[in-house]
Order: sequence, then structure tokens, then C-alpha cells
Amino acid sequence: MASDAAATERLKLSEIFLSLQGEARSAGLPTVFVRLTGCPLRCTYCDTAYAFYGGEWSDIDAILERVRGFGVKDVCVTGGEPLAQKRCVQLLDRLVDAGYRVSLETSGALDISPVDTRVSRVLDIKTPDSGESGRNLWSNIEHLTPHDQIKFVICSRADYDWAKTQLDAHGLPGRCEVLFSPSYGQVAPRELADWIVADRLPVRFQMQLHKQLWGEEQGR
Repeated sequence: MASDAAATERLKLSEIFLSLQGEARSAGLPTVFVRLTGCPLRCTYCDTAYAFYGGEWSDIDAILERVRGFGVKDVCVTGGEPLAQKRCVQLLDRLVDAGYRVSLETSGALDISPVDTRVSRVLDIKTPDSGESGRNLWSNIEHLTPHDQIKFVICSRADYDWAKTQLDAHGLPGRCEVLFSPSYGQVAPRELADWIVADRLPVRFQMQLHKQLWGEEQGR
């Protein structure tokens, strides 16, 4: 029975590392990244396919101990798709209870309602050119609070126009901060910035800071 109880506390972990947050509201802050293994989506622009498989099982106490060892207060739980592991919610609860500022990077294809609202849920709404827009779980929008964030990765002008439509269709700017990010190597950052300025969109333009600093280097 004791071994069964211990198993319920485990998650499959791809990596834990300290870097600068490269995206979203806390970009530039030293952050511990807890990357969980596995993802049910296959986005065309995915840059963490190495996290689809492999990894090592780790109990939540051990994960918290490793996070504590880095000595910073910001933690980002990411993947893959972290919510594909049901015990991810338990990990998030433990992190916020321990006083960390926690963000969750999630594809938006899985239900976010079980996630503690103290966690800043960064919901990545999939555009058509991602190849996974049919997986968007639109009911997630009803669960968003001003503490959360929405991200669109823009791969083309068609993606941009589609994302603009979603802003109005779902009243997104009135729910939380909305971020538009150029897909690395597909849309020129200046081009996306010019589109946003021309249309006076109520969104925040962002680039992946970690890509500018370290390129495709894993664990950064």
C-alpha cells in the first residue's frame, strides 16, 4: 500500500533547469523550468519534441527539493503538454502552497479548470498553421481570470487574420492579457509588429527571448 501511495505522487520529468523566462508576462526574470514528458499534440513549429518521450519518474517531493535548490521564486511548469499528466495539478498546488510564483504553459487542448487560479495559466491557442487548431478546447476561455494569459503563435498572415477574429469572437482582451508571438523562422518579428501597430490591436507583441540569447540550445 505504501508503494502504491508513493506512485500516485510521481510525475515523468523531462528536465529541470534555471534560465531566464523567455516569454509572457514575466519575460526576463530568472525562472526554474519544470518540463514534464509527453504531449498529445504535434504542432508544426514545436521546438521541444525531445520532451514527447523518455524522461524519468520523480516524486513531487523530490521535484520541489530540486526547485528549492535553485533559490529563485518564479517557476514555470511546461512540456510537452504538462496537463497530459494528471498529477501535474497536484504539483502546481504544492508549488503555489510553498510560496512560488507559478506559471503553467499549456496548449489549450486540455481542461484548465482543475488548475489553482493562483497559477498564471498561459493558454496557447493553436492557430490553423500549427496543424492543431482543431484541438482547441474553447470552453477553457470561460475559466480564464485576469491573472492568466493567452498566447497566439503566428506562422503567417492567414494565422494573424484568424487570431484577430478570435479576439472579437471570444472577447479575449477583456478576459486577460493577450500575447502575439512570431513563429521562429516563419514570420519576421518586424512584420508581425507592423501588423499589430497598423491594426491597433490590444495585444502584447512578444519574441522568444531565450531564442535570441541561446538559439535552439536545449535546457535554456
